[in-house]
Amino acid sequence: MKKEFYIKNMVCDRCKMVVQQITERFLANAEEIQLGKVILNISPDFNQIEFGTALKKDGFELMQHPEIQLTEAIKVELIHLIENNNSEENSSSYLANRLHKDYSLLSKTFKKIEGQTIEKFFIKLKIEKVKEFIQMNKLSFSEIAYQLNYNSINHLSNQFKNLTGMTMSEYKNSQDWNRIPLDKIV
Repeated sequence: MKKEFYIKNMVCDRCKMVVQQITERFLANAEEIQLGKVILNISPDFNQIEFGTALKKDGFELMQHPEIQLTEAIKVELIHLIENNNSEENSSSYLANRLHKDYSLLSKTFKKIEGQTIEKFFIKLKIEKVKEFIQMNKLSFSEIAYQLNYNSINHLSNQFKNLTGMTMSEYKNSQDWNRIPLDKIV
């Protein structure tokens, strides 16, 4: 029997590998594994509660409620948008197109479940990506701003300072890089 499971905190390729290992322990055949979702071929004796418990031990969580699933899908798509950076459209259009839902529904659902707007969440993700770029020390601040589709370095600088309390230069020079893993933001 084929069944879809939506999994919270599944935000990177390493997460996909861990979920793959867990499914193998439960003798389930993973037909497809995506960020936030796995499609399994399971036997009638598959124990979903034990599967959920095993996921939880590795920092994941099975999601049941449709609003929680939609919120997780929004987060996953925003991470894709930042990582792939191949879209010229704004985040609201991108989400509406990728999730095939009206943005106002996405926005209301996200705010209800997360207690913050999609925009504020997206800014947090982008700032963590900026920190990663600064640590890699391969791009200038202007190149980082361009890479993350900021209109100007000043816009990025202001958001960075508002969120972290320091300038990008101060962050770079401090070497006290307190990055938040994406699964902790998510």
